[in-house]
Amino acid sequence: MSSKNLSLTTVTPAQLHDAVEKTPASGPRRGVFAIAAVATLGSLLFGYDTGVISGALPYMYMPFGAHGLGLTALEEGGISGVLLLGAAFGALFGGIMSDRWGRRHNITLLAILFFFGAVGNAISPNVWVMYIFRAILGFAVGGASATVPVYLAETAPKRIRGAIVAVDQLMIVTGQLLAFSINALIATMRGGPELTVTADPSGLLPAEYIGQTINFDTLALMQASRGGTLSTAQYHEFLSQLTVTAGNGDTWRYMIVLCSIPAIALWIGIRLMPESSRWYVAKDRLYEAIGALKRVRNEAVDGPIVDELKDIVAVHQAETASEHKGFGHVWRTPWLRKLMIVGIFLGTTNQLTGVNTVMYYAPKVLQYAGMDTSSAIIAQVANGVMSVVGSALGIWLILKFRRRQILIADVIGVGICLLTIAAVFQFMIAPYMNAQQTPPAWAAYVILGLMAVFMLIVQSSNGTIVWTMMGEIFPNNVRGVMNGTAVFCLWIVNAIVGWTFPVMIEGLGGGLTYTIYGVVNLVVAVILYRVMPETSGKSLEEIEKEMEERFS
Repeated sequence: MSSKNLSLTTVTPAQLHDAVEKTPASGPRRGVFAIAAVATLGSLLFGYDTGVISGALPYMYMPFGAHGLGLTALEEGGISGVLLLGAAFGALFGGIMSDRWGRRHNITLLAILFFFGAVGNAISPNVWVMYIFRAILGFAVGGASATVPVYLAETAPKRIRGAIVAVDQLMIVTGQLLAFSINALIATMRGGPELTVTADPSGLLPAEYIGQTINFDTLALMQASRGGTLSTAQYHEFLSQLTVTAGNGDTWRYMIVLCSIPAIALWIGIRLMPESSRWYVAKDRLYEAIGALKRVRNEAVDGPIVDELKDIVAVHQAETASEHKGFGHVWRTPWLRKLMIVGIFLGTTNQLTGVNTVMYYAPKVLQYAGMDTSSAIIAQVANGVMSVVGSALGIWLILKFRRRQILIADVIGVGICLLTIAAVFQFMIAPYMNAQQTPPAWAAYVILGLMAVFMLIVQSSNGTIVWTMMGEIFPNNVRGVMNGTAVFCLWIVNAIVGWTFPVMIEGLGGGLTYTIYGVVNLVVAVILYRVMPETSGKSLEEIEKEMEERFS
């Protein structure tokens, strides 16, 4: 039976009831939790691919002779930055692709990109080839961020929709924790970064190390930024002159290739799941929508399918009748232009916390605090645990407190935490580095503890509130273009932070770097206090009316 026999813009309730009675399920029944388990593999991959790099980078820094990539700080930032730029465009175009070809189809394509991106990264012979595959992987990450939550929200019954979408956010940080844990396991099995130097024309390396397998930290500690005497340029010149014949620098390849496994599981699993019934309705394919809905609903607990279908069709008819505007209309309308700027600022607030400086570079920061590489990679697991705990806590917070007060309190807490990290670097670590001495071991653990508290604060409120409000404050007929623009800017700021942080901490040191981030967050808190609206307890229609009155 073809849905072309019925027009969804004019269909009557009686015709809908008749269609539901006559249309069978389009395949085997799939429980919504099974669908969530499969679809959120995309979010797990999102988390794994952004988190795995923190443990891989210390090995990539090793010379080519030790099977590393011989990275500089700028190239290190590029490895994170390129992925995030790819994610910006993945988020921008992922929604368009999802609307055109379907949520399930889009997730299937993203699984393929995740797989080839992971394998391509793992076999990259140099950093330039890696940039290409990091961009591909980034597109998949951004596409997943735009598609998976929509698929879950459109597939889940309304009684558990909020919980299912919250699980999606939880799976992202779970993916990051998984990456940190696997990094720690592989680093433990293969050992910290080690290499064999057979010749040193510069004569800087002690003679007893020549021909021996030594820890790469021995060389890294020769940098002035790590308490040594060599400037950044001198250090890289020193490394380039060494004759290195062996090493375990290829350890990073094992860390990265493992994320191809859940990509395969996602590709297989999503092909067994139904397409979104709401997408079918948007494409005027009624009978396919009914067949898909019958696969994921238990009428005994979810209510009559015909009632839900009537609601879906009513929304479709209203959207068809309304005039959806583009970016040009938003920019020409003063109150919409102001609201979009507020939305962009809200999105960038999440990234200006510096949360991803921990996700990507915590081992590097801990190394600058005096911790050895292996211990730093293992210690990153603590940040992952606190991130998961914080995300779970955030689900409770958003139900108990108002959005505005949560976010402002969060940003103030983040600023104080970052300034405390800066103080530890400046007054407890830098004096030892300046005297070319190793800082006391407890200093690095103080930094780790502050990082863990920082992750708990950020993940328990900032991310949850920002993503929730970005879905609330924009008017319905321009929500797609305005939300897409804000998310695109969020990823761009994420890329800037990821690209610049390694250069900042190497050139400015931990004290000044974290002072900058701390001050920025306190300034952000003041701006949020002045411009951020409150959306708690209001319908989307009430929010839209308030936004127009406020910004006109």
